[in-house]
Amino acid sequence: MAFREQALGELALTIPRASALFRKYELDYCCGGKQTLEKAANRKSLDLDALEAELAELAKTQPEKDWRTAPLAEIIDHIIVRYHDRHREQLPELIMQATKVERVHAAKPSVPRGLAKYLTQLHDELSSHMMKEEQILFPMIKQGMGAHAAGPINVMESEHDEAGELLEVIKHVTDNVTPPPEACTTWKALYMGINEMIDDLMNHISLENNVLFPRALAGN
Repeated sequence: MAFREQALGELALTIPRASALFRKYELDYCCGGKQTLEKAANRKSLDLDALEAELAELAKTQPEKDWRTAPLAEIIDHIIVRYHDRHREQLPELIMQATKVERVHAAKPSVPRGLAKYLTQLHDELSSHMMKEEQILFPMIKQGMGAHAAGPINVMESEHDEAGELLEVIKHVTDNVTPPPEACTTWKALYMGINEMIDDLMNHISLENNVLFPRALAGN
């Protein structure tokens, strides 16, 4: 099967660094992971042949872990340690840095106005979301009740969409997370941290939406 006929979420999970490539071209492989590469590329008016060539080059390297076949309990433990714990570390620091940048550089036209507010909103929403997963949904899946968890999973997927929308707002106020020429060290560090957080959150959502939730619902 050609890459163009495969879903973005599947490609992101099976080809090393495909997620970074999709992020570069602003292709949504997490919440929009079920759309094919061809459909996503057409929507963005991208060169599909060139995209396939880049993916073919990346595909020459084997992925470190194929989460599509890992036990569900192992996926859940990985998500908590790799993503939930990391988000809890990242966001308070980013909020503090954004608050400082907005205050110190308030007079500059390029200052990311409202960034601290949007990061705080993301932190609050994710904190509630992750707690619900850890206390309700993940235990259900680990106990083999994933096939009966359609309700909680629908709620989690809806909250993933809301987080994705907030990421778009954050990218908008930061000029796609690109520091201006006059950015100080804190400003640059802030944007570097935001880029890392966005990558982590998109990979986190992709693993849940495209692997954990479908497999849990299917009982495998």
